Amino acid sequence: MQRTLSALLLLTALSFTAQAADAPAPAGKTFKPDDPIAKVNGVIVPAIYAEFVRQNRAARNMPPETQTLDALTEALVAQELLVQEALRKGLDKDLSVSAAIEFQRRELLGKAAVEDYARKHPVSEADMRAEYDKVKSQAGDKEYRASHILVPTEKEARSILAQLKKPKVKFETLAKKHSKDSSAGNGGDLGWNVPGNMEPKFAQAMAALKKGQISQEPVATEFGWHIIKLTDQRALDFPPFEQAKGRIANQLQQMAIRRYVQGLRAEAKVE
Repeated sequence: MQRTLSALLLLTALSFTAQAADAPAPAGKTFKPDDPIAKVNGVIVPAIYAEFVRQNRAARNMPPETQTLDALTEALVAQELLVQEALRKGLDKDLSVSAAIEFQRRELLGKAAVEDYARKHPVSEADMRAEYDKVKSQAGDKEYRASHILVPTEKEARSILAQLKKPKVKFETLAKKHSKDSSAGNGGDLGWNVPGNMEPKFAQAMAALKKGQISQEPVATEFGWHIIKLTDQRALDFPPFEQAKGRIANQLQQMAIRRYVQGLRAEAKVE
């Protein structure tokens, strides 16, 4: 039954699309969605199913020969034969199978609702430009490469600062030994960052340092106590609007969809 269920899930988990009314076939022929592409034991298989299978195979990077009209038709005929066999055996009455079918139906309907909302509420050029300008302003004109040692208490931080004043004591060595951050294995190196993407107190202290300098006082944030070393800094090469707009549009759309779902939740009676 598990094998049958897996096959059924594979056959039913096809991507829903609400685009053009026609279902284009790879061979160049165009079908209406309800045109028959095959008839199996008297059961008509509509042409739009071929487009679903084609999209599924294209998304999985299957070779072009698997997306020809003949290949899609053969796949749909095999699918219909299996479906008819499953129905003949009453497998659709099995609780796990019927639950899987219902779950797939609900998942597709949910996706359709999201796609419908996104289609009716597109992100405007003005919204993208406003978000771009905001992010660019927050990023500033420089980016910094810093390392830090993060410890839970001020006392421990000051003890490490005292050790750093001794000759031949390396920042990276103390970071690996004492830091409670995941960057400890890299000697505390945080890579290149812009201040706008960092905790404000940390960013302010970091930006005040000169290249190669270590903070003279530990910096307290919600994560603990930091000792900061500025490794390098350079002018920020911020991407132009045209290069960034696609990513911005996607982010704004995802935010809008989250607000949409949150609104539905706020209006719903959930017990």
